[in-house]
Amino acid sequence: VQLQASGGGLVQAGGSLRLSCAASGFTLNRPAIGWFRQAPGKEREAVACLSTNNDITYYPDFMRDRFTISRDKTKNTIYLQMDNLRPEDTAVYYCATDLGRFSSYDLCHSRPTEWGQGTLVTVSS
Repeated sequence: VQLQASGGGLVQAGGSLRLSCAASGFTLNRPAIGWFRQAPGKEREAVACLSTNNDITYYPDFMRDRFTISRDKTKNTIYLQMDNLRPEDTAVYYCATDLGRFSSYDLCHSRPTEWGQGTLVTVSS
């Protein structure tokens, strides 16, 4: 199982970025997959999760309406569209999955077993 995240960078507050996570070694049609982030000095937190068997998404309350998780089945890739970015969104963003979890809610409330390498998002004020 490999997860390759990309798309991070420097953006001004109010701007947008789209992160990508290419999955290999398994097919995105059963396990849940999601995005997590870790800001300096803070614990890692869930940002958005997707159930790949039924396309049900889950977002923590603080994250709704600005970020959108989606999937391209043909590319075995998931995306995180981030709009109206804020300086407090600055963090390393990781895609992660757990081949034994199928619910987006469960994945976002657990510690996944498979992690990508992370991509840095920096939002300037």
